[in-house]
Amino acid sequence: MIEFINGKVDFISPEFIVVDVSGVGYQIYTPNPFLFQKDLGQTIKIFTFQYVREDVIALYGFETRQERTLFTKLLNVSGIGPKGAMAILAAGQPDAVVQAIEDENEKFLVKFPGVGKKTARQMILDLKGKLNDLLLDLMPDLFEPEKVVINSGKYSHDLEEAIEALKVLGYAEKEITKVIPQLQQEQLPTDQYIKKALQLLLR
Repeated sequence: MIEFINGKVDFISPEFIVVDVSGVGYQIYTPNPFLFQKDLGQTIKIFTFQYVREDVIALYGFETRQERTLFTKLLNVSGIGPKGAMAILAAGQPDAVVQAIEDENEKFLVKFPGVGKKTARQMILDLKGKLNDLLLDLMPDLFEPEKVVINSGKYSHDLEEAIEALKVLGYAEKEITKVIPQLQQEQLPTDQYIKKALQLLLR
């Protein structure tokens, strides 16, 4: 297994980043690729997980080992594949996911794309009591109340990129459209638009 990769961020898309390591470009799928926009052209360290199936070989990357651990735990839950696990981690608050599992908070878990009541229940059955060690290391809750201000106008380039990234994560256009007015109230970089959108979508 590839534990981590050190290299320069060469390219960013809504699904993945490309990291150049001594002239070799590694395509790495990440929960929020635009978090690395600030690192474009810079050397980063990204913790990786190699996913192998009969017809797929993919490399997934995370900013911390704790995020990667939660990703691998989620993959062991029936009904959750890599795309679903990435969508759950894209919210940027794995601690809240762990807490929801421990509290058997199905209402919170079903807010993630592709997670219905059956899958949420399976997450609780499979993972409750097995993730507490992660809570000490995970980031604090990033969700804060947002003021709703309707502001019509053309989408900025960063907002367009954020919308595409949300679609990649599995959110429906109908869901995304509901939060666009709140997103338009500020001029933000792409990664912050994504973070804010996820905060709103998971309320």
